Amino acid sequence: MKILSRSQWLALLAAIVLTIACFMPWAQIRSMGLTLSGIDTTGTRYGKPGYNHFILTTVILVLTLIARIWAKRMNLLFGVLNLSWAIRNFILFGRCEAGDCPERQIGLYLVLLASIILMLTILFPKMELKDEAEQDL
Repeated sequence: MKILSRSQWLALLAAIVLTIACFMPWAQIRSMGLTLSGIDTTGTRYGKPGYNHFILTTVILVLTLIARIWAKRMNLLFGVLNLSWAIRNFILFGRCEAGDCPERQIGLYLVLLASIILMLTILFPKMELKDEAEQDL
């Protein structure tokens, strides 16, 4: 049985933090009396952005556990998508609209931080490369 590397453990921890942060408050709009999270955006047209993080994070974790070069390359794509989605949410949930300026909450910061950590674990995986003749592509 193979033990996970530090990078894989860190990716798992970041994925757990990201998942929990999607249920935490992301923004508070005092004038409307709304507290928004990644799952509950009642009263706005933001949809449910947390579900996209769930899908991307699951794919990232599966690809992180596969010790093949193609999986690491595919993981870059999903990591960039996840990070860009987190940046988009950070901007969207914090912007002023029609004079109402929401107050960013801890969940939004944790989602961004966890997405950055996930991206770093994708950029620097611990993987031993074999000779070209032995490696499956």
